[in-house]
Amino acid sequence: MPSASCDILLDDIEDIVSQGDLKPQDRHSARKHVVPKARKRNTQKYLQEENSPPSDSTIPGIQKIWLRTWGCSHNNSDGEYMAGQLAAYGYEITENASDADLWLLNSCTVKNPAEDHFRNSIKKAQEENKKIVLAGCVPQAQPRQDYLKGLSIIGVQQIDRVVEVVEETIKGHSVRLLGQKKDNGKRLGGARLDLPKIRKNPLIEIISINTGCLNACTYCKTKHARGNLASYPIEELVERAKQSFQEGVCEIWLTSEDTGAYGRDIGTNLPALLWKLVEVIPEGAMLRLGMTNPPYILEHLEEMAKILNHPRVYAFLHIPVQSASDTVLMEMKREYGVADFKRVVDFLKEKVPGITLATDIICGFPGETDQDFQETVKLVEEYKFPSLFINQFYPRPGTPAAKMAQVPAQVKKQRTKDLSRVFHSYSPYDHKIGERQQVLVTEESFDSKFYVAHNRFYEQVLVPKNPTFMGKMIEVDIYESGKHFMKGQPVSDAKVYTPSISKPLAKGEVSGLTEDFRKRLGTHLSSVPHTSTVRRDPVSSRMALHLQKLRGHSALGVSVGLALFALLLALLVKVYN
Repeated sequence: MPSASCDILLDDIEDIVSQGDLKPQDRHSARKHVVPKARKRNTQKYLQEENSPPSDSTIPGIQKIWLRTWGCSHNNSDGEYMAGQLAAYGYEITENASDADLWLLNSCTVKNPAEDHFRNSIKKAQEENKKIVLAGCVPQAQPRQDYLKGLSIIGVQQIDRVVEVVEETIKGHSVRLLGQKKDNGKRLGGARLDLPKIRKNPLIEIISINTGCLNACTYCKTKHARGNLASYPIEELVERAKQSFQEGVCEIWLTSEDTGAYGRDIGTNLPALLWKLVEVIPEGAMLRLGMTNPPYILEHLEEMAKILNHPRVYAFLHIPVQSASDTVLMEMKREYGVADFKRVVDFLKEKVPGITLATDIICGFPGETDQDFQETVKLVEEYKFPSLFINQFYPRPGTPAAKMAQVPAQVKKQRTKDLSRVFHSYSPYDHKIGERQQVLVTEESFDSKFYVAHNRFYEQVLVPKNPTFMGKMIEVDIYESGKHFMKGQPVSDAKVYTPSISKPLAKGEVSGLTEDFRKRLGTHLSSVPHTSTVRRDPVSSRMALHLQKLRGHSALGVSVGLALFALLLALLVKVYN
């Protein structure tokens, strides 16, 4: 051990170097004979690992999301908007529920079975340890239900903030956004219409023209969720339609809880909107009007008949009657009588020859007698509605009808069966065999054997699966009919219309990624081309995030290396000095 004290005073640090040691210049010279050995590394495996972070990672924009929607076309439109925003941010929308890290469940509150499916899906997601975000009318109407406790909720008017809610849920937080959209204290129709979306069918655009309604039906739970009427301005709806056609859409559906009430809150009306929309519909494309209640359509019958005769508007209208008994309608608080409904139907059938009129009927509403039900049966027998939605009454919690004396369950079931039997007793399309019709092809049949098209009256026509027909308007000869459809043989020498202004988007492609939305997403989307539509590649998004991490680690390493090199250089300078 050296002594703690030094007997020899060193003049400089270089006195420590013995004569037998290599001098600095010798060490420098010796480096010429050193051959560095490169460390081998499995680059492919490394990239794969970097590209596939653990599924429980909290880095935003890398998880897989499964979206399930129940209910009406308004709900489906909301689901499309939520999917579009999430995909634009980088999340992968998957059709495989078991593969997903998070389930986004978009609910319907109209009937008990729909809510039961929703509740069961929540339970299954919890059993599979999935992250969960809830949307739609069920949690909006009753967010304090026991089975919703501790779960994130995105309200029906807050769908433009779905990315925030998903991000926080993935991080383990519970978030609830249930507020209303307002401008200077006035309630708005909902989230902006120019948000990104992924259309379930790239050929069909669903546009919600208003939310809520002006009624207070005693059986309706949707009112609790969607509230009073709030309409979108005409110019915003027209712009959305124009954008849709530029993205290859050939059919537009207008939807809401009651399209007939549109505009009454903003000083306009439904015919005014429709006349503006038909101006921008290209040749061969079509517009379908959604459900309207009798009271509001009565005010515009003449104008509505003119519009429904327009060649680019389907001669189709969905007008729910619910019951043919005035007593029952009064208990439902439907604000019209059977005579009002008949007046609408008779007028439109006269002024719009061949029009398809669809209606809804509730069987077994509280207080409905056998005589009340028979009046409803007579109405169906008289008008032979080609499209009839028959619903057994379900008391919805929190509604006035749930507190009324209920019709026995067995009686409700029997009445539903009896009315269904009446509906299936007639064939609405037999007389059309032999007709030549123009039809617009938009989808594939459930059994994948045919393409599905619709004629001028929005009647379903099945045509052969020729890929050149999809998204086109073609001529067919009707050769067969069923209860809900006809079959058509394409006319060989007929003209084929291509209604789309441009090629339709691919299935799953994000539409309407605006500049404003890009700014809200942040800088990681700055490299995406500035076009009206963008296909977001989830792998590319994840790679971008990982490259950012790698760049951060590399910068730190370089900084530390430079600091050590500077220190060593300072020591060597001192040695030579």
